[in-house]
Amino acid sequence: MKRFIIIQLLAVVFAAQIQAQGDGEIKYRRSSLYSMMINHEGREFGDEIKDVFLKIPVPDKYNNHDLSVKVIYTSEKKLDKNHEEIDEFIRNNGIASRMVGRWFNRDYMTGICDVELVKERGLYNTSELDKALASKTQRGNALLEDAGEDLIGNTFLIVNDIRYIDRSKGSSVWGGIVKGLGAAAAIYTGETSYMDLGNSTGDMVASYKGFKVNIDTYLYQLVWDEETATKFYTQYYTDKDNKEKVNAFNNNRKMFKLKYVGSQHSDGSNTSFLGINLDEPQQMVRKACQRAIDENIASLQKNFDQFKVNTPLISVSPLKAYIGLKEGVTEKSRFEVLEAELSKEGKMTYKRVGVIQPKENLIWDNRYMASEEQAYGSDFGFTTFRKVSGGDFYPGMLIREIK
Repeated sequence: MKRFIIIQLLAVVFAAQIQAQGDGEIKYRRSSLYSMMINHEGREFGDEIKDVFLKIPVPDKYNNHDLSVKVIYTSEKKLDKNHEEIDEFIRNNGIASRMVGRWFNRDYMTGICDVELVKERGLYNTSELDKALASKTQRGNALLEDAGEDLIGNTFLIVNDIRYIDRSKGSSVWGGIVKGLGAAAAIYTGETSYMDLGNSTGDMVASYKGFKVNIDTYLYQLVWDEETATKFYTQYYTDKDNKEKVNAFNNNRKMFKLKYVGSQHSDGSNTSFLGINLDEPQQMVRKACQRAIDENIASLQKNFDQFKVNTPLISVSPLKAYIGLKEGVTEKSRFEVLEAELSKEGKMTYKRVGVIQPKENLIWDNRYMASEEQAYGSDFGFTTFRKVSGGDFYPGMLIREIK
């Protein structure tokens, strides 16, 4: 009976995915991501870095799993590479249990949960699943069991340690140029206001032109194994007022864990001032931070298979997908093409049906502010691929980078 329910649910998933494709919008299961930063109190540009970080969205290849806490404050000028301080913050603040609670819309005051977010991200048909949920299993229900491996188990936390690096020598040159232009305009027009404007703008440009950050990004994955899932479903999950289960969850938050996966460093050396308005040189803070974070995320995806993202093909003639330089795509990149299918065990699996590679000079530059830079490829809107191997593909098939 239990196996039958799982197969029924997976069939519903398949139908939901096909329906989404028929409506013109390709929906697919994604990993979920919670993004935080470390703010070094008292360091130059610390407040500016924090302000722009809070505006940086979670990459669109992931579901947004952010919690209310986005910033870790420290008086240390630099953290040790052993990430012990981050681990301590995660433990002391029950971050893992809060990430689990977010999956089930757990009410902070009452402890009551629901599965609406699981349905939404799992692309389940709500009405059909509500019927299936009426058939309870010993462990809770088939929906939560199926969702565990593919959804909840692919929930990640990244912590970005962002530090400003002074490159004032180069920036002072640009500030001097702007001041010189203001002085020239004042001489030409006889208006001293141009000199004042040139001086003030030049000072701002000198402050921001050479703006550079070093970012170390630490990656963690939510532990959602058989033991954790079983305990949650049977002892903590409740969709109605149940003080015993609510208190059990609150008293055992430390049971939930985040495991450290790895880290990546970026020195932001490739970020230029191109595309920045001289009237708003502070845009450079956002550009430097977002590009360095995106660079680290792309590198982590290449280095750790569990963090890789799937992206759907939006066209097969030619082969196109919404992925580009921001995700680290190069002409040497190779992607496997995946087709979803039901296994004999009644589980959703993904079978490789081919390999594709980006076409030369047809890679989309989707990095932050690439359009303002007028960078080549920023107006493509997608990357075009060529088939390396495989048979017929169709829109909605997923692609994933391979080594």
